[in-house]
Amino acid sequence: MSTPEPPGGRLDRPVDAAVDHLLGPVDAPITLVEYGSYACPQCRAANERIAELRDELGSRMRYVFRHRPLPNNDLARRAAELAERAEGAEEFWNAHVALMTRSASLTEDDLHAVARELGLDGADVERGAPRAKARVDADEASARGSGVRFTPTFFINGRRYEGLWEGPELADAMLGSLGHRVRAAALDFATWAPSTGILLLAATVLAVLWTNSPLGPAFAALWETELGLTLGDASFRMSLLGWVNDGLLTIFFLVVGLEIKREFTVGHLASVRSAAFPVAAAIGGMAVPALLYVLIAPGDAWSRGWGVPMATDTAFAVALVVMMGRRVPIELRIFLTAAAIVDDIGAITVVAVFYSDALRVEALVVAAVVVAALATLNHLRVYRVAPYAVLGVVLWAAVHAGGLHATLAGVILAMCIPTRQPPNLRTLMAQAESILIAEARHGGEALRLGPSAHAMRALDQIHDRFESPADRMLRTVSVRSSYFVLPLFALANAGVALDADVVAGRLPLMLAVAAGLVVGKPLGLLAASALAVRLGVADKPDAYSWTQVLGAGSLAGIGFTMSLFIASEAFPVASDFAAAKIAVFAASMVSAALGVAVLWGVGDPQANGAAREGTSTPVRA
Repeated sequence: MSTPEPPGGRLDRPVDAAVDHLLGPVDAPITLVEYGSYACPQCRAANERIAELRDELGSRMRYVFRHRPLPNNDLARRAAELAERAEGAEEFWNAHVALMTRSASLTEDDLHAVARELGLDGADVERGAPRAKARVDADEASARGSGVRFTPTFFINGRRYEGLWEGPELADAMLGSLGHRVRAAALDFATWAPSTGILLLAATVLAVLWTNSPLGPAFAALWETELGLTLGDASFRMSLLGWVNDGLLTIFFLVVGLEIKREFTVGHLASVRSAAFPVAAAIGGMAVPALLYVLIAPGDAWSRGWGVPMATDTAFAVALVVMMGRRVPIELRIFLTAAAIVDDIGAITVVAVFYSDALRVEALVVAAVVVAALATLNHLRVYRVAPYAVLGVVLWAAVHAGGLHATLAGVILAMCIPTRQPPNLRTLMAQAESILIAEARHGGEALRLGPSAHAMRALDQIHDRFESPADRMLRTVSVRSSYFVLPLFALANAGVALDADVVAGRLPLMLAVAAGLVVGKPLGLLAASALAVRLGVADKPDAYSWTQVLGAGSLAGIGFTMSLFIASEAFPVASDFAAAKIAVFAASMVSAALGVAVLWGVGDPQANGAAREGTSTPVRA
């Protein structure tokens, strides 16, 4: 089992002057820790950069070297233990520099030469020493605990440095330049699991405050601003709100489609037995809220709103689970995420079937031709992303013109973007290493500035093979969806005037939405999953209890993003939409509070830890 990486990429243990090998003042404001290996060519190159930094920063910097010998490399391990045979700091650093610089690459002769300088004979080197071995073992354990995956890996004041080290970037990071501080803060926030939910909440609060401020009319008018393209007599224009809801939100649906595809191919929904439990739960969590809405909401005016309480906001729900830490088993988070994925499929289907405009056949024929072209590219194993992106834009325009909701183009595009079999990492790494070694031999030649174009093309192909186009697009686009598209959607749609006139006469509508989310979601999710287990079509993992399933069902009642989206399509009357938004907000807050209360009350870190140790046995009814 791999060691979990520390949050934010930080050192597993602080620098200790009594244990670590240090160069520079003990009280220097900048501490640079390197995990390196004497047999690592990159570490030997980095050694020169360290010397330059010490000259540049002087007494402001202290340098710490910790061993992380190359795996399965006996010479690297013996060199590290040899350096630890030094009697004092000065002898260690002399041995360190000699092992790094004595020859172009570490050799057996280097070890014997350094051993003689340390007063050791050849036989003594071969035997090693328990103290040296223990010291290298401790550094290797520290490397694993600090999340070190390769050498050299640097930590600046306890935080892992992720950038380049051969140029000025490392010095900028050590000096804490404004640009680096901004990047580091953004990375810390982005790697914090609840960050997307926090950003959505902030955008929602801002929208509500802005709408109810003296600038409210101007804020509303902003979203009605017409934007578009005009070419001669032809033009294509939509309001800014339309561009957000029909345009940018397509990126969100593209991410949803890619996640659905991943879950059903290699994820937690890839097998029937593993998928049955969350799929059944999600179906119940959609059907019961819709039924409650229909039973409570009277008349035809609000009849289209039954889809509003069906949806789950994955970002908020999972963020709350993550914030509770070990009190919630990781298996329950997987269950909730898988159920939310199925929920997304239901929401997409509902939008496509029930909330689209009158269909226009000509445009839909064009969309069908584009889909056929996308499928052909997939069949021909075209792995470049650009052709799919261009055809995706055409597909969006055709779907929009055809009367279907334009965001469905994102889901269709996701289904057509190809995946690949997992790469043979050993073979790819061997190919890359052979190319780099061959190019390194030409490094000192006259009139040779860098790697050849042939080598760069080969490395590009190897890089492309590491990820399938679907995985690469999900990795890059999901960030934009989470940190730009969804907050902008919330800002554009969450603004509601807190006015008694909005509520007047619409209490049944609000009650129907709220009951669906607060009551229908957890009851439907729990009842359907229990029925699936009773019928023998699904297994419930023993890592979590039925009470925790109920708590997860309450968190699934956080509708928010998708509920607001469906409400915007279901209620064309502004006052009805405003009432539905208030109901969604209130119900989401109540669902969040109930879910956290249930899971916090049931959760036991020690019990959950024990459950994780033995989750292989499923529970059958």
